[in-house]
Amino acid sequence: MSRLELAQNRFLAALEAVENAAATVGETLDQAAKLPERLAGLESERDRLTARIAELEEEIAAQSGLTEEVEGRLDGAIGEIRAALAR
Repeated sequence: MSRLELAQNRFLAALEAVENAAATVGETLDQAAKLPERLAGLESERDRLTARIAELEEEIAAQSGLTEEVEGRLDGAIGEIRAALAR
């Protein structure tokens, strides 16, 4: 192979590499353009989940209070039953 053919082959390989890189740059730019929309969606989902967590924490607090009330009433009823059985 002559030096000219070798140079031509190297040039074509380099040109192909540049074209491949340019194609990926286009895809990367397309993806980058979609990032603000994706970020907004994720922030919206985060806010929704944070609100849901707050709701669940409120429910837990309410259930905890109810559980304590039931526990107190059961302890009282057990005490009354024991007192009645002891008579």
